[in-house]
Amino acid sequence: MWLSRKVTKEMKNKKKAFKAFKSDKSEASYKAYRAANKACKNAIRWAKLENEKEIAKESKTNPKRFFRYINSKKPKSEKGGSLKSESGLLLTEDQDKAEILNDYFSSVFIKEKPITGDMQFINKNLLIQSDWLTQDKVLQKLNNMNVNKAPGPDRIHPRVLRELCVEICKPLFLIFQDSFLSGIVPEDWRKADVVPIFKKGLKFVPGNYRPVSLTSVAGKVFEGLLRDNIQEFIGRYNVIGKNQHGFMKHRSCQTNLITFYEEVSRSIDQGVAVDVIYLDFAKAFDTVPHKRLLFKLRKIGLDENTCSWIENWLKDRVQRVVINGTFSRWTPVVSGVPQGSVIGPILFNLFISDLEIGIESHVSVFADDTKLGKVIQCEQDVTSLQRDLDRLGDWALKWQMKFNVDKCKVMHFGVKNTQVIYTLNGTELGKSKQEKDLGIIIDFKLSNNVQCQTAAAKASKVLACIKRGVHSRDENIIVIHRLRGSYCVSFLIFIKIATRILTFKLKMHVNIL
Repeated sequence: MWLSRKVTKEMKNKKKAFKAFKSDKSEASYKAYRAANKACKNAIRWAKLENEKEIAKESKTNPKRFFRYINSKKPKSEKGGSLKSESGLLLTEDQDKAEILNDYFSSVFIKEKPITGDMQFINKNLLIQSDWLTQDKVLQKLNNMNVNKAPGPDRIHPRVLRELCVEICKPLFLIFQDSFLSGIVPEDWRKADVVPIFKKGLKFVPGNYRPVSLTSVAGKVFEGLLRDNIQEFIGRYNVIGKNQHGFMKHRSCQTNLITFYEEVSRSIDQGVAVDVIYLDFAKAFDTVPHKRLLFKLRKIGLDENTCSWIENWLKDRVQRVVINGTFSRWTPVVSGVPQGSVIGPILFNLFISDLEIGIESHVSVFADDTKLGKVIQCEQDVTSLQRDLDRLGDWALKWQMKFNVDKCKVMHFGVKNTQVIYTLNGTELGKSKQEKDLGIIIDFKLSNNVQCQTAAAKASKVLACIKRGVHSRDENIIVIHRLRGSYCVSFLIFIKIATRILTFKLKMHVNIL
């Protein structure tokens, strides 16, 4: 806090000098008051500078404190946000908004159809690692816990678990071991407080919010251990293909973009047309059918204890929406994997791991973001790409997933491209000349001018925000990367360097800077 002892002392002296001046109105008392006022201002100024230095030093380890300080300088709107109900009524009360969002998040759940005869194959022949759950690994997870995370419905804060890690690691290990062997999941681990995160579009539309679940921190510790074991299993038996880049070790958005667009740019350099189809699942994480997910987990060879625990973890889940400390009613969760859980992303990856089977085109996947690319040289190539779209439509129908056809787009690359029309589930796909792919704006010319302009504009906004919020003009505070945090001026430098590297990798011979 910038309100240090020295500042408090100078404020008292100022108040005392002001009272003395008010009582006698003399020239001497007025000069004393002005001197005290100046000393108070200087003390406040230096206290703020010291506080900003401390925040800058911690910017890498605790970035929330940095941005909380910057955001506190922004003007606050007097009127809170509102949401529009189905009847068109604008709701401003937190309770009403929590209920309307809770109703919307629950409406996207699906009712799973019975499993057909071709979904009965179970393979249990693979070897499973048995030493993944030990007391030492529980202690390691507790020691590495991020204390800045929010607690779940049980209100157990992660700081409590980390501070008492030595004392509680053995009891937690016994609870984890008993839960895994018996398949019984504690009720608190199957509850979630849902925080709505605005995505884009109109803020009063409930559909423009993403539900992020806050679950039990102790449950997340066990989920982390189980996830590590599943990832080791995936790497050992190559369960998930190399085209999946989301939530996988040594893969990321960068590897997804580079590997996919390198082939696209190579074909364009050779004067060949390329068609790329951007596919979008509708509410992908919220509509995963549980029985079909468990069938796939057993099919790939996961042991029965793991499958049984996940089955009970998904069963009888409930959630509620929280807005500014106001809670909605509890609602059953009948489908999907919780967004915000630890094992949710890896379960989704396993569920769609067979998406690319039988696909002849180049497939690139990052979680639920899917791209299909195909070199178009003749009519047979067009037929092949359309056949792959039909296969994906059949896959979605079989596994009760749904493509948002309105958001699925086709981008035609190459001067000689004939721009053929493609359909998905009988609906014609729209054409696009510019798409935002994993945060990068791609256009039909593979020019990244728009991306650079957007990144520079975003960096300028961050710089302006910091300039307004930070009182100091010291280089060691403004240029935060010199104090182990890159959030301001170095952000613009990073954007330029990253753009150059990406441009080289994609063979875009354009002078962008």
